Amino acid sequence: MSEREHYIEKLKAQLDEWQAEIDKLQARAEEAGEEAKARYQEQIDELKRQHEQGKEQLREMQEASEDAWERMREGVESAWESMNRAFRDAINRFRQ
Repeated sequence: MSEREHYIEKLKAQLDEWQAEIDKLQARAEEAGEEAKARYQEQIDELKRQHEQGKEQLREMQEASEDAWERMREGVESAWESMNRAFRDAINRFRQ
């Protein structure tokens, strides 16, 4: 497996992990009271938007030429790090 293929597989696994977290948070939100449910839903909606952005970046990387992929990698890593922080923050807010 090439470095690029390995990297793309890693991103796919991260997307799957984030989707599982979104599903868990959605289930928790459904069990919460109305006020908490609304607050949770806002956070879940934001996580879903970020998840979609991640899917779009992954698609772009898969379609990019080898040269373009190398240039994109740094920007994608920064964006994914930001999304990962947002997911951790949201999960922590749900636990409080």
